[in-house]
Amino acid sequence: MRLLERLAFRVLGVQGVRTDYTVTTVRVPMRDGVELGADLFLPQREAVGTLLVRGPYGRGWALSLISARMYAARGYRVLYVSSRGTFDSGGAFDPMRDEAADGQDVVAWMRGQPWFTGTFATVGASYLGHTQWALLADPPPELVAAVISVGPHDFSRHAWGTGAFNLDFVGWSDMIVQARKRQPRIPGFSGGRERELKAVTDGLPLADVADAYFQGEAPWFRYRVTHPDLTDPYWAPMQHADALERVTVPVLLISGWQDIFLGQSMEQYRRLRERGVDVALTVGPWTHIDVIAKGARETTPQVMGWLDEHLAGRGEQGRGEQGRGERGRATPVRVFVTGAGEWRDLPDWPPATTEREVRLHGDRWSFDFDPADPTPTVGGPLIAGGGVVDDSALASRNDVLAFTGEALTADLDVLGAPSVELAHSTDNPHADLFVRISDVDPKGVSRNVTEGYLRLDPERGEEPVHLTLLPAAHRFLAGHRVRVLIAGGCHPRFARNLGTGENPGTGTELRSARHTVRPGGAVLRIPVLTGEA
Repeated sequence: MRLLERLAFRVLGVQGVRTDYTVTTVRVPMRDGVELGADLFLPQREAVGTLLVRGPYGRGWALSLISARMYAARGYRVLYVSSRGTFDSGGAFDPMRDEAADGQDVVAWMRGQPWFTGTFATVGASYLGHTQWALLADPPPELVAAVISVGPHDFSRHAWGTGAFNLDFVGWSDMIVQARKRQPRIPGFSGGRERELKAVTDGLPLADVADAYFQGEAPWFRYRVTHPDLTDPYWAPMQHADALERVTVPVLLISGWQDIFLGQSMEQYRRLRERGVDVALTVGPWTHIDVIAKGARETTPQVMGWLDEHLAGRGEQGRGEQGRGERGRATPVRVFVTGAGEWRDLPDWPPATTEREVRLHGDRWSFDFDPADPTPTVGGPLIAGGGVVDDSALASRNDVLAFTGEALTADLDVLGAPSVELAHSTDNPHADLFVRISDVDPKGVSRNVTEGYLRLDPERGEEPVHLTLLPAAHRFLAGHRVRVLIAGGCHPRFARNLGTGENPGTGTELRSARHTVRPGGAVLRIPVLTGEA
């Protein structure tokens, strides 16, 4: 197993493996008497620091390899804790709602342990990143650094931030339930249960269909799918925007252009940067799972460099060789420019750009959205699958408007968040808008770049609709064309708008909507690197 581990370290790009280590299972008491299960990794040499990792996905070998073992082999003491109600931890699992209080209790217990080095850092991806934000909302004085990969500070916004329920919570809940019955899977993979999950996401009423499917094993699902009001006190324990105002320690953020939490990662960087916090950002050509898998060789040396400098005190390491500009100086931002296929180191995000305004032209300006046959999800930011795909078929659908520009005469670098303004109306006030920008190559193959989604206010007036898309770093090559797609849904990424105003979780009636964009009333605004506008 150690030989396999060292081979994995080599693949991941872990340099300077220094020591063997022991693993001991411990119990961590909470204030209410519940005990959490944890593994303690202790290097067999003088420790250089302590790391805290918390999450609900178990502590099996594969997960602990990237969450604990590679750090222990580098001389760090690692406490890897399973969330309340998962695996060998006591209590009931109520996703995302107990992490702040339990995190404080874990730290209080850790302070009194003889192996604690006096200061610690946190690491982890996805839910394991969210547990870090939950702790950073009231940061302990011993916390000196954090590495947060694809980690949202506000899970409620992921569920309902667009106004439509994010249906990836169906697959995620299923993964948690199935992990209790079998060996845990990597987060995001359905384990061959696509047909069963499709029956849930396609069924009505959604809450009842999900209840029947989960058979009481996911008691958290019904309330979340039936309560879209994010001011409901229920959501407060998973909303940690206050952490962005309180954190002062160095934070390394890692994301992907097709990650489900990209928008929040960018917000985290922007706010910490505005406050003068030592923050760095890496964004690669990755989906959510790709960040952990395909992106590991790029990001692991950066993570190790960050911890070496800010926890171990091994001098100015930053993010190692990655994340350095042309003169070898550390830069806060490192992004992969899709289309160009190259990494770019930047002094900030977004970089200096000039807004280019493009008025869209087309032959068709209206379409019907039918919730009984919703516009399908094709690629894009999904937990598993998705990413950049050939989305040419979307442009030919009757329920999609496609505006395709002329072939570019020169390369066009877009870095930032594009937006659209639409003189848009519907014959049914209950409607959604999905907008995507794609890159069409000279052969006519279209590939998605970025997108946005919005459930329209049924009380809206006649003002134009403004929608800001997710940020991107993309080069449209000379000879390629920019395409904008507009639709009334993206299912099953988002729950379809039933068109009736009924509660999205309990509604059963379906009503179509005719969408109309006033001819000439569609404007795309794209941030172009200064000098290219």
